[in-house]
Amino acid sequence: MEFSMEAQSKLVPEMMEVMQERYRMLKFVKVAGPIGRRLLGEMSGLSERETRTMMDFLREQHLISVAKNGTTITAEGNKVLEALELPMEKWSGRIALANRLTELLGVRSVKVVAGDSDANDGAKNLLGMAAAKEFVSGLGDGTIVAVTGGSTVASIPNYINKMSDSRGLLFIAARGGVGDDIGLQANVIAASFAEACGGTYNTFYYPESLSEEAHEAFRKEPSVLKMIQLYEKVDCVLHGIGDAQTMANLRGSNAEERHMLDEEGAKGEAFGYYFDRTGKVVHRIRTVGIRPEQLNRVPLLISIAGGKSKAGAILSYMATAPKQTILVTDEGAANEMINLLTQ
Repeated sequence: MEFSMEAQSKLVPEMMEVMQERYRMLKFVKVAGPIGRRLLGEMSGLSERETRTMMDFLREQHLISVAKNGTTITAEGNKVLEALELPMEKWSGRIALANRLTELLGVRSVKVVAGDSDANDGAKNLLGMAAAKEFVSGLGDGTIVAVTGGSTVASIPNYINKMSDSRGLLFIAARGGVGDDIGLQANVIAASFAEACGGTYNTFYYPESLSEEAHEAFRKEPSVLKMIQLYEKVDCVLHGIGDAQTMANLRGSNAEERHMLDEEGAKGEAFGYYFDRTGKVVHRIRTVGIRPEQLNRVPLLISIAGGKSKAGAILSYMATAPKQTILVTDEGAANEMINLLTQ
């Protein structure tokens, strides 16, 4: 056995547990700082006393800085995180888990972050950070980026440093609006991406509650025709995956429609399309947006979703997802997907 973190864990397992806890807390400070002690404890799953003790240690090592407005990571802390990232991911088993899922799903790659978004908001922050890294490193010469709504996609711009060369990036909404929370609408998120990257954005307002007649008339509007043309030129798509019934409730779907989705076996939703466990589209809403068949030619396609409860929804979309898809998920969802796929 070569000298490694695995070898150390065999001899001194308690050391690895402490190291993992400190590494996780340092990473949470990086993704959420400036952050207060109470919230940091909640994200880390530690008691107030344990949180205080660990923060004192990290501060003594000059890895974090504690001020009135909250705790932030230092330059030295960033160096430590970068040095430990690969060995810690290997030791935790997340790389092996990601490789196994990549094989089972038949996609380009899977990235697995620590935690379960259902139980810990810190995992959502880690999803945003991981997705931001994939976006920045994979965009290349892309110029048009489409984003969907949702809290996970909305977190991504927080972890993107303004690019020295914005490359004329244009951010657009991948589809019409969903729900009432304006901060989670695709238009607002597109604007956040543009601000973070130094690019521009186009707004697109298309209500989902239109009648069939109004929908057909609205599709002929110049603004809609322009957006349809842009969808044919998209270089990158970042999107979430929702649970079918949760999304139906968010849209205010009536009881009849929700019953129909249940009868048809709808598990997941993306881009206004509902999928059953085999990936078959069982329902779609009337809206204008990117269609699943258009995704096949998009060079950089990043799907972001986490939480054990979403495992079935993620699998329903991934069953027919384009092969170039990069899935960013968390341990909660990843482990449950493995269970469902290997039953």
